[in-house]
Amino acid sequence: MLANDPVTQARIDLTTALRAAVRHGLNEGVCNHFSMTVPGREELFLVNPQGLHWSEITPSDLVLAAADGNVIEGRYEVEPTAFFIHARIHAGNPRARVVLHTHMPYATALTSIRDGRIEMCTQNAFRYWNRIAYDDAYAGVALSSEEGDRMCRAMGDKDILFLRNHGVIVSGPTVAQTYDDLYYLERAAMVQVLAMQTGRPLHNIDDRLAEHTAHQIAGEAQQAFLHFESLKRLLDRDEPGWRRLAAA
Repeated sequence: MLANDPVTQARIDLTTALRAAVRHGLNEGVCNHFSMTVPGREELFLVNPQGLHWSEITPSDLVLAAADGNVIEGRYEVEPTAFFIHARIHAGNPRARVVLHTHMPYATALTSIRDGRIEMCTQNAFRYWNRIAYDDAYAGVALSSEEGDRMCRAMGDKDILFLRNHGVIVSGPTVAQTYDDLYYLERAAMVQVLAMQTGRPLHNIDDRLAEHTAHQIAGEAQQAFLHFESLKRLLDRDEPGWRRLAAA
């Protein structure tokens, strides 16, 4: 693999997201999955392998897979639900070039309570105004293409899907932007859950102001890329060898 080719860069970016998620407490055992379509070969996608902790994954460990479940390149297997969720969302939603699925604690806590929603009560939440879909029909572990297709339909034209009694899916055009959304989604959920624990009512803002603030935050999109590059520098400092590529 050449150091600067788009596929290698994709591998580095996806590895950055996986390792950063460990630092931010968004991972769970060796479960959950991050994926992205392969630059120039959008019918294929990169995904983390089954059985590796996210803190030990390198760019070479990522698996190149096809939507039919075949591993095209890689020395590891892929966890079945990764195919049934990620392959179907990539195939059914061309906008979802990056798909991040986690059971991160605070956002998942909101999926576990009746009518759990991200409320428009903090600035971090306002960036998600009109961007979240809610799937309130839990159907067990996602072990069929039909379930992946159902999730894709539930997501519709939104960037984020809250899965009742399960977790969240965040999608986007680049790893940097999608990871930034994942990170701040958990922060918004965390502050909301803490506020709810006071027993006092949440102070939501109205839709007009929420929409206005969401547009303001979207206009500062470079923050996502700056954040993501800073995460790479932290990994370079603290985890030497994390960028390791297979020998050509």
